[in-house]
Amino acid sequence: MKFLKFLLAGIIFGIVMAQSEALSWYRIQEMFRFQSFHMYGIIGTAVVLGAVGVFMIKKFNLRDIQGNPIEFAAKEPQLIKSILGGTIFGLGWALSGACPGPIVVNVGYGITSMLIVLFFAVLGTYAYGLLRDKLPH
Repeated sequence: MKFLKFLLAGIIFGIVMAQSEALSWYRIQEMFRFQSFHMYGIIGTAVVLGAVGVFMIKKFNLRDIQGNPIEFAAKEPQLIKSILGGTIFGLGWALSGACPGPIVVNVGYGITSMLIVLFFAVLGTYAYGLLRDKLPH
């Protein structure tokens, strides 16, 4: 039964990605070339909704689905690591035209060239898993 909840969430995510055109390679290229506000609007909306969600979780002491309290741990800012990680992520996004979620949606949408991107995304994740203990965190 748990599988069905995740499947439904994935289907809804895919529909939202397709309808908002967030999986479009052209929309992503427009964003990186500063030619269109479309993707910035989507990302900005997500940031605002996320901030409202965190505010509500903290204000009303909301709990997760198992009834455990939701806690937010403070972290020390790590500027160099954030810039390096963001640059690697951004380069992959700009070169492939997709971030991790839309990669899978594009494959499901029938864009078979995204299978190459998916393969290398999984390979990169696997390599990170192997090297995680050796990397500075």
